[in-house]
Amino acid sequence: MTKGTYSAGRRHMKLHALCPRCGGHSFHIQKKECSSCAFPKSRLRKYNWAYKALRRRTQGTGRCAHLKTVDKRFHNGFKYNTSAKKAE
Repeated sequence: MTKGTYSAGRRHMKLHALCPRCGGHSFHIQKKECSSCAFPKSRLRKYNWAYKALRRRTQGTGRCAHLKTVDKRFHNGFKYNTSAKKAE
């Protein structure tokens, strides 16, 4: 019968650390792989059965640095190599 206080004292190994990509505390130190985003694999870990998790990190939840410029260009008709017309 050693599943009580004795077992609690033996838990001193850290398995997960902070992930360099997603920032979560889910980077497995021995496997060198993140259980949340699958870092260092190039593709982000995602499953369709985890639709709530998809919603949390889908497009539009971050800075949207590129999407902001795309939206602006869309409203102007994606014009290239043009300059502003002179005001008469």
